[in-house]
This record gives sequence, C-alpha cells and structure tokens, in this order.
Amino acid sequence: MDSDDSRRSKVPRGRLSRLARVAKLAGGVAGGMLAEGGRQLRAGNRPSARDLLLTPRNAQRVADQLAHLRGAAMKMGQMLSMDAGDLLPRELTDILSRLRSDAQSMPIEQLQQTMTDAYGEDWLELFYGFDFEPIAAASIGQVHRAFSPDGREIALKIQYPGVRDSIDSDVDNMASLLRLSGLVPDNVEIAPLLAEMKQQLRDEADYLLEAEHLAAFGEQLHGDERFVVPEVLNDLCRDTVLVMTYTPGTSIEALSDASQAERDRVMTALIDLMLTEFFELRMVQTDPNFANYHYRADTGQIVLLDFGATRRYTAKFVNSYKRLAKAAIAGSEERIFKALVAMGYAVESGGEGYRALLMEVFGTVHEPMLEDAPYDFGASDLSSRLQRLGEQVNEYKEFWQPPPPGAIYFHRKLGGMFLLASRLEARVNVHHLVQRWLN
Repeated sequence: MDSDDSRRSKVPRGRLSRLARVAKLAGGVAGGMLAEGGRQLRAGNRPSARDLLLTPRNAQRVADQLAHLRGAAMKMGQMLSMDAGDLLPRELTDILSRLRSDAQSMPIEQLQQTMTDAYGEDWLELFYGFDFEPIAAASIGQVHRAFSPDGREIALKIQYPGVRDSIDSDVDNMASLLRLSGLVPDNVEIAPLLAEMKQQLRDEADYLLEAEHLAAFGEQLHGDERFVVPEVLNDLCRDTVLVMTYTPGTSIEALSDASQAERDRVMTALIDLMLTEFFELRMVQTDPNFANYHYRADTGQIVLLDFGATRRYTAKFVNSYKRLAKAAIAGSEERIFKALVAMGYAVESGGEGYRALLMEVFGTVHEPMLEDAPYDFGASDLSSRLQRLGEQVNEYKEFWQPPPPGAIYFHRKLGGMFLLASRLEARVNVHHLVQRWLN
C-alpha cells in the first residue's frame, strides 16, 4: 500500500464541514481584498472591487479550496471555466480552469472505508491485485486498477464519499459566493441554470446510470474500428463504484508529435463522432476534458472514457440546431435569429446593437463549418475573437440571460473539440462532415 501522500487529502463529507470550507474561502477572499485595497490606496491608486477580488493570491485561495472540496463544488468550478465565458470575467475563468488538472486523491483509510461500504469487509477478496495508487483522480471520483474474479484486467471508478449528498448545498454555496462577490450581476436570473446544474451533477454521480450510458455507447460503436469503448461489468458495479474493463492508451495530447495526416485523421474521427452523437443518437458525452480520450499508437484507435456527463437531447432541439447550422452556412441573420428563438435563447430584447452583436457571436462560433475546405485549427484566432465579443456582450448585462441548458452543454462539447483540434494543430473539413446531417 505504499503511496505518495503529497497528492492525497481527506474529502470533507458532512454538509457543515463543506459549508465551513466555503465560509473559510469567502473569509479569506474578503481579507485578501482588504489587504490589497490598503496596499493600493497607500500607493495612491483607486482600484475597483473587481481588481481587488481577482488578485493572484485570491485566485490561489479559490483553486486550493475547491480542489480540496472536490465533488460538486470542484465540478462547478470546472464547468464554469468552460461554459460561462460570456458571464464571468476572463480572470475568474482562468482561475477556475486550474481545477481541470488539480485533483487530489483520498487517503487510503478513506478509500478502504468507501470500498467496505460498497462491498463489505471482504472486498479485497473480490478484486485481485487491487492497486491502492490511483491511475487518475478527478472531481467526483478516482480510478484504480485490479483484476476481476474471471481474470480480466479492470478499472474501478470509485466515488468520493459524500459527493451525492452534497450536490445541492455545494451548488447553492458556490452560487452565493459568486453573488456576494458581485461577479454575477443581480439582474441575471441564474436559478434555472443552477437547477439544471444540480440535475446534471446528480446524473454524473449516479454510477449505475453511467454504466447504462457506457453500455449504450459500446453497442452503438461496436464494429467502428476507429474507437475503443470499455466494457461494463454490471455484476460488480455499485452505486458508488463503476467497474469496467481496463483499456490502456496514451494521452490524446501525445498526438502533437504525430504526422499532420494522423492528427487530421484523429480529429476528423472525433468531430464526426460528436456530430453522430448529436444528430443521430441524440445522446452526447458533453464533458470535453482531454483526459477522456486516449490514443493507441499501434492501432491508431481512440479510447473513449468517462460517460457520466452524457446528455440526451429531444428531436425538437436537434432539429432547431440543424436550422441554426443551415442558417449560419447560408449567412442569413434572419434565419439565425429565428432558430435561436426556437432553441430558447433570449435574443428578442436589447435593441439592434445587441442583436447585431449576438449575430456576430454565432457567426463566429460556426466559422469552422462555413467553407467546404479543411479548417486550420492551429492557425485560427477564433478563440481570441470570441473572447473579445464576450467582453462586448458584458456591456449589455441588463439584457443578458443564461442560454438554454441544452445549448450550454452542447457548446461545452463544441468548445472542447475546438481546443483539442487547436492543440493538435489539425486540419479538418468540418463543412463536409456537417453537411451529411443537414442534407
């Protein structure tokens, strides 16, 4: 059981202990603002509250405390860092983005108790050669290797204790912190977004539901030689432990050293899969974390992992998005506007300036699919242009309302694919891939 304890910390599981952590975070941030304000005033400056809040020291406080809490608090930080670029300042999303690579594992004693609660005192007799050192740790659980009773090498995704019970309070506490900080405008109604986030997190913490999603994707992709999906071992699964076959591979980012043709092929396959999930299956794995994709250099196959964030879409929503994509390709602002209204976007208020800005935002979002030619993701400055447009949207805070939840999660996946394609400097004819579904 020898292990490195430097990346282990006990997960607070009680509501009061988790609330105390958030209160400590709020107090530390407030104290940091006062100290920084004093320094700035002594230097003859008159800083804004936002400048005082978003200091490097406060950034570290936020990241450290959320990483320690894990669970819904950490997951919410990860989601906001990718999903709310048009709601939160860039400085805060930069802070929260640290959480995507800053997970800590449980102490061994807490791990043993979690497994005992799931399987009983003799759980080690069920899993041969159980490796107490996790191969991965994330916001909701950590992954360990072992062998099943029939001799297969398996991976166990073990949920942190108390995660499911703390979802509602974690989300409410984080929302209160954002409100009190002034980072979320008072006029923005985020209650529906918070309710949707709670449900999404409940689904992600339901490992039996994830087992169903894993099996469904395995069935749908059976025979597609481009992809490898782990096989779920239903008899060994529990509410807090998901058991599947171990599927080795290297980080998808290791493809950066591969040939241009191979990088293009892999990204074409992943974007094609995303479009198939949305337009045909209406079942999308919406978590774009790079760690969810591994690569097998010997076969060129892509290993697909983590289906907890799978979201199902209605035919109405998918068809509305088809109309939006067709309108974007045609360059018709009127049709784009009608499609956005049909999808549930609040775009009918704000005047001509606000409407024109939104049309530019959506025209920019869909840029990779507009031309029937390979889009060079590595050379694109689309992300920086969207960031500038997002800052302009902030000037219309009195009109801004959160997007419909379905769009948030699909755009989260779109953004993740764009970031990965940019990282790999891939060239993909997205127009050609999309047209198969629009026609």
